Amino acid sequence: MNGLTASLAQFASQPNFAPLPDRVVEIVQSGFIDTIGTMLAGRDEPVVQMAQSFVADKQSSVQEASVLMGATRVSASDAALINATAGHALDFDDVALGGHPSTVLVPAVWAAGQHVKATGDQVLRAYLIGYEVWAELFVREQDAYHLKGWHPTAVLGTVGASAAVANLYGLNAPQIQHVVALAASMASGLVANFGTMTKPLHAGRAAACAIEAVRWVQKGLTASPDALEHSAGFLSALSPHGAVDRSTAVPDLGKRFRILESGLSIKKYPTCYATHRVIDGVLDLCARHAVGLHDVAQVHTHIGVAQASMLRNHQPQTGLEAKFSMEFAVAASLVRGKVGLSELSDGFVQEPAVKEAMTRVSISTVDTQCPIEPVFALHDKVQIELKSGQVLDSGDIRFARGNAMMPLRPVDLQTKFMDCVHAAPVDGAALFSQLSNLTAQPALR
Repeated sequence: MNGLTASLAQFASQPNFAPLPDRVVEIVQSGFIDTIGTMLAGRDEPVVQMAQSFVADKQSSVQEASVLMGATRVSASDAALINATAGHALDFDDVALGGHPSTVLVPAVWAAGQHVKATGDQVLRAYLIGYEVWAELFVREQDAYHLKGWHPTAVLGTVGASAAVANLYGLNAPQIQHVVALAASMASGLVANFGTMTKPLHAGRAAACAIEAVRWVQKGLTASPDALEHSAGFLSALSPHGAVDRSTAVPDLGKRFRILESGLSIKKYPTCYATHRVIDGVLDLCARHAVGLHDVAQVHTHIGVAQASMLRNHQPQTGLEAKFSMEFAVAASLVRGKVGLSELSDGFVQEPAVKEAMTRVSISTVDTQCPIEPVFALHDKVQIELKSGQVLDSGDIRFARGNAMMPLRPVDLQTKFMDCVHAAPVDGAALFSQLSNLTAQPALR
């Protein structure tokens, strides 16, 4: 029986997908739409400017793939670096599998697909390979990656994306075995860097390393044939308590689609996903009972342990820090009645009303776990204590709006996309239409 590394490589080389269900195509296309939208929305963020400068300093004449959907072309790995960093820069990109799959997979397969002149259908199928490999690795670990300090987007995304890219470049199974093994050695990303410029760079480096791993193997580089499942390998290294399954045979990949089970959750708010159920709860209670900041004495939030570990900024000073602050998420909901891109500015975070509102927020944790999204508690809850003494209770909040189990309507996805690209130098309506029919596109160029 093949080990895990070999089995995933065999799948990536010959996925043997049955005809893709319409729902699978719809989910994957939503990932492309959302990622390219958030990528264009994040194109002017400082970390993206730094990534572009970093690439320019190489003074390379290679022109394989486009940067930020524009005329500038660089190497495929450099394009993936910039585009993935931009896609994650606002923390507005989709969520699943403990992280942000599309912000790694889309830029990686988009850049590689441009280089090899792939069709839209080939790129969509490569994305699906990456998602299924990522999912297979994710479900083997019992302990929450975030509580151990690992950012799944970076550590699992690098390996998943490498399998996707290797497929586009036409590598065979033995070659892809080396690719995913090498990618496992390249993978890294720390939760301690959440709320800084380094977090979006996690996505950029994951996408770039996926392409670099393929390039190295094309030159003849070799790696361990059992790097994922070895006792001193990838999964063991990420699991200090040893609560990881390194031996179970790989299931029938390509016929049972995990993307139908886990899906993609599209964010309504440009903040850490750990805040979203609470934001929904606060906004709903305020609307239902016609209350505002002036009525509120305290807001008590109840969230999971892993969620709380990500929300480390209790007194944020910048918009970047505020993305990882439950106090800010609640304060913005109370002060503005919404949490959008305009609220994630340094000026708004520093407003006296916002800073004062943050002092009214408390966080308590519940030790439960969602079977679908293990990073989250089974439910979140919000209780708003009014100055009158009345307590408004959200009850158990199972899923945030836009979650894969409570998806956005197509019109809402389009609205978010158009909001993201409204100031970008692209024809947003045409681009949305093309991405919504990705399988029909004869070439990415």
